[in-house]
Amino acid sequence: MKLLRFTLGKATWILTVTVAILAAVFYYFDDTASSKYTSMAENIKTLEENFRGQNKSCFILGASGETGKMLLRELLERNIFSKITLIGRRQLTFGDKEYENLVQEVINFEKLDDYAAAFMGHDVGYCCLGTTRAKAGADGFIKVDHDYVLKSAELAKAGGCTQFHLESSRGADKNSNFLYLKVKGQVEAEIEALGFDRLAIYRPGVLLVDRQESRPGEWLARKFFGAVSAVCSTSMSIPIQAVAKAMVSNTLLQPEQKAEILENKDIFSLGKVKENK
Repeated sequence: MKLLRFTLGKATWILTVTVAILAAVFYYFDDTASSKYTSMAENIKTLEENFRGQNKSCFILGASGETGKMLLRELLERNIFSKITLIGRRQLTFGDKEYENLVQEVINFEKLDDYAAAFMGHDVGYCCLGTTRAKAGADGFIKVDHDYVLKSAELAKAGGCTQFHLESSRGADKNSNFLYLKVKGQVEAEIEALGFDRLAIYRPGVLLVDRQESRPGEWLARKFFGAVSAVCSTSMSIPIQAVAKAMVSNTLLQPEQKAEILENKDIFSLGKVKENK
């Protein structure tokens, strides 16, 4: 036990020193200028009220995951939808009263065509569905992050959904040699080809959140980038709360292009809008 405490203490000290050095480097190169999204801060309340008056509905895929849970909480807090539906493989249990009016559709992702009705009648769709290669294996990862996501988007489009928000990943590239980034890039391109009236793709960096699952590598990365973010913003990481806030705030906007990709710094800026109102 003493050896473990000594090892962890030494690792923490090394991490702290490393952060102090690299934070200065990030600070020098980090060009976090005010993005196009910061200008909406003054109008956020009006935008919310106008959107709320349109009596729209939405669904969330992946509400049991870290981003999905935070997104749901943000949507409930801001109350911009008249109806929120959770689509997933199991019924979720909530203790707070504010969750009482949620609609839940339990589906079998292996037979998505049989559950087309669950995707009908929604104005906006949020997809935070995903797994990891370490957890599901290569084939399982492709099945979830590509097959399930794409098929869900197809059903949503066929069901009348006009606005789709997809959580992807920093570095997503359909031509990448890395399976994770390649799959993310492929599904981005294929969903864009579906022709939603509006498609927003979010490419966050390392998500700063304490997961319930234990992943030592991710834990170390989160601690490192979390410490760096305390000194300056970085294109490599982002608090998960900022991603959820950005997805909700961006729903209120009407961009010039039908499809847009928000990189980490865009998400970071947009995620701060509500805090600044």
